[in-house]
Order: sequence, then C-alpha cells, then structure tokens
Amino acid sequence: MHLEPVIGLEIHVQLSTKSKMFCSCDNRSELMPPNTAVCPICLGYPGTLPTPNAAAIRAAIKLGLALGCTIAPRLKFDRKHYFYPDLPKGYQISQYDEPLCANGAFAFSVAGSQVDRARVTIGIERAHVEEDSAKSFHAATGETLIDFNRGGSPLVETVTRPDFKTPHEAKTFLQEMRLLVRALDISDGDMEKGHMRCDANISLRPVGDDKLYPKTEVKNINSFRAVERALQFEIERQTELWNSGEPPMVSATRGWNDVDQKTVPQRTKEAAQDYRYFPEPDIPPFIIGTLVDKIRIELPELPSAKRMRFEHEYGFAPTDARQIIETEGLADYAEHVVSEFYDWAASSNTDTDESVLKLRVAKLVSSWLLTKYLGVLSEVGRLFTPDTVTPENFAEFLHLIYESRLNAAAALTILKKMVMTGDHPQHLLDAEGLGNADSSIIDAWVDEVIVANPTQTTQFKAGKEAVLQFLVGQVMKKSRGTADAGVVTELLRTKLS
Repeated sequence: MHLEPVIGLEIHVQLSTKSKMFCSCDNRSELMPPNTAVCPICLGYPGTLPTPNAAAIRAAIKLGLALGCTIAPRLKFDRKHYFYPDLPKGYQISQYDEPLCANGAFAFSVAGSQVDRARVTIGIERAHVEEDSAKSFHAATGETLIDFNRGGSPLVETVTRPDFKTPHEAKTFLQEMRLLVRALDISDGDMEKGHMRCDANISLRPVGDDKLYPKTEVKNINSFRAVERALQFEIERQTELWNSGEPPMVSATRGWNDVDQKTVPQRTKEAAQDYRYFPEPDIPPFIIGTLVDKIRIELPELPSAKRMRFEHEYGFAPTDARQIIETEGLADYAEHVVSEFYDWAASSNTDTDESVLKLRVAKLVSSWLLTKYLGVLSEVGRLFTPDTVTPENFAEFLHLIYESRLNAAAALTILKKMVMTGDHPQHLLDAEGLGNADSSIIDAWVDEVIVANPTQTTQFKAGKEAVLQFLVGQVMKKSRGTADAGVVTELLRTKLS
C-alpha cells in the first residue's frame, strides 16, 4: 500500500512586547529571577480584571496580514478551561470561534525538496492571540517546579491547514516563520529559547484518498531539526501500523524525545468540548476599526519577497540570496554594498553589458561577503555588525579587487586588517604595499628566482613539471603576495623554455 503523509503545524510565537498580554508585568521574564515578574492579574487572583495589550494585538495583526489572512472586524476573547499546575486561573484567555486572523495562504521556496515542489503554498487556517502558561521544570528526583514569570506573556498561535507533503517542507516553513516574525519586529523567533514553539500534527492515508484519518499531535519540539526528525519518525511508525492492518483509530498526543530520537505516547487528544470554551466575561468584544489599514501600510518588505528581489534585481544566486536574507542585518548591508560597488564598476567599464556587469558584481559581492568576510569575523570571534567594516569601505575594497589592484591573497590580508582596525582599504593598501606589482618588477623577481635555484630550473627543463609550483612559490614569497600567480606561472614557463 502506498501511503502519503498529511502534515499540519500549530506554531506559538511569543511576542516581544514590553508588558504581558493582560497586565503590566515585565514581559522580559526570562531575564529575571523566578516568580518575580508576576502580579495578581497574571497569577489569577480573584477579583482581578485583565486589560488587553494593544501592542500585542497590533503585532498579531501584522503577522496575520503577512500570512495573507483576513482580519476579523472585531476582537473577541474566550476562556479555554483545563487544569494543570502551569495555569493558576484554571483557564487560559484565548480565542475560539472568532480568531483575529483567518483564511490565509503563505508561499515559500523549498530547497532540496524530496518531492517536485520547489515553490509551496500552505493554507493558514487561523492565527489568534492568547496568553502563555507558566513554565514547568521537571527535576530528575520527580519534583516539578513552576516559574510563573512566563505566565500571561502574549502569544500568537498560527494553525496551518494540513498542506505539507514532507517533513522537510514543514521544517522550511518554520524557518520562514522565524524570518517573518523577525522582519516584522514582533519576536526573535528563537525556538531554543521557547520564543517560537511548534506542535506538529501528522497522519497517513493511501495515495489518492482525500479522507483525513485520526491524527497524532507531536509536542516538545524545540528545534527545526527536531521537527523534521520527529515527523520522519512518525511516518515510519505509522507506516508500520498501516502495514500491519492496525492504523491509528483515535487522535493522540505524543512527545518528542530528543535524546532517544523518537516520539513517546502522552495522552489521547482533547476535543474542543473538553476545554468548555465560553466568551471571556471580563473583556467585552470591541471593534478594530481602521487599525488594520494603518498596520498594512507599515508592513516592511517580507523576507520571501526580498529574497526574490535580490535574485532578479541584483543577480544573486538563489542559495546566496537565501543566506544573505537569513543572516540578521546582512540584507541591508549587502544592498548598500552592491549599490556602491555597481556604480564604481559601471563607471570604469562603460562598454560592458549591464546584465553581464550585474552578474559580475553579484558574484564578487557574494563570494567575498558570505565566505571570506563572515569567515574572518568568525576567525577573530566577532559577530557581524554593519559598522565593523562600513558598506562604503567594503564596496571600495571590492572595487580594488575588480580592477586587479589586489590579488586574492593580498586582498584577504587587507580584509583582516580592515576588520581589526576599521581603516580605509586604500590607506591599508598604501601602508602595507600590497597592491599588485607591475610587470617589470615581476619580471625581475622571476629572473632572481631562476638564478637562485639552478637545480630546480634544470629539473623543470628536464621535464619535471611539479617543480614549477616551487618556483612560482618563491616568486610569490618575494612579492609578499602582490604578484599575480597566473602571470608568474606563464612568465616562468616562457623564460625556462
């Protein structure tokens, strides 16, 4: 029997507002001692009244618009009842039948997809606002400790439709979500810190069957890699059940064990009636009005659109465009560098076709920015910041390479000094004397090396080709890397012939 996976995601994004969802407590709870960012409202004391956080609602609308959702004309909250130590009120203020955002669609690219879906569109069922629960710490001795600092923090829960065909697509969507919330400046989306959490729903069905079978919800997933592995494990586990004639008959919840790399049973899946939803009596519904139109105007360029623009407008390869967009702060820097560098290159190459020049510029920027510059920063233990080497200085540095005034070895030396000193590339080139040597000087160095190494020159003339690289190295050593290795090689061949 040929089976296909049916996958949907539930994603909780913790919003980076200053205060919590329904009270004025500090929302930076993870930076504070346990149980200090609390008040009677978020601890659920009797008689307290919650007040919705306007900044959190604006952030949720931003995300909903970015996901292509329709925004509800009014905001209504509901109580979701369940009893667990991390929920002091015995209920969570959430949204049930009238989510703030609904019926969206989000398109994204999938690199290295296992199926023929390079561009995927996933339906968004809903995205609604709610408060977070407290954080539980399970000790090895069996005790459970509760930190209520996180309780009441604002969340947006996004529920996708079951449109993912592979675990890789699900992982890629989550990575896109992290880029999206960072671009919208509503969360840092860090899964390892719990700022973005994911539950994955998965079932199998025979290929060609449109029926939805009982699903398994996988919880405790705290990384992109874990999402992919947990879903792959479930595909293999459920395939065995189907092949043995015992497919899952009821919806269930399982937890991902990252140590053992497998899911483990937790409980049967609750239904909506188990939560006894009813409208939140302390927060009456209110009309959103023209707020949506104002927020729509404020939306920045979204990561997927920016990635495609970098490919089409600047000529970056898809993999390079993706890395530029995904490295925080690098996209604006790269755009500034390309603009400066292209103007210089165009002024000195007036007879070069514009499309050819664009590709040359993009290739040089990506190779030196993504590989060498980020590599130098890593080597010296520094993070990327736009002022370590200004975009203007980096563009001029690339122009020196483009005009063959610096070879690769000398350029790397100059780049390292730029990182350490922040100095201008032309100043460093003059001070270090690392500019490409002219042909007459190279010719003299080649003569000196031939005279100084009679044994090797004799061996080369006798047919020992490998000796040539030794002689080239001797010339490059004399030049301190300022000679062009290709020019040196050809000159040595000519003279020794």
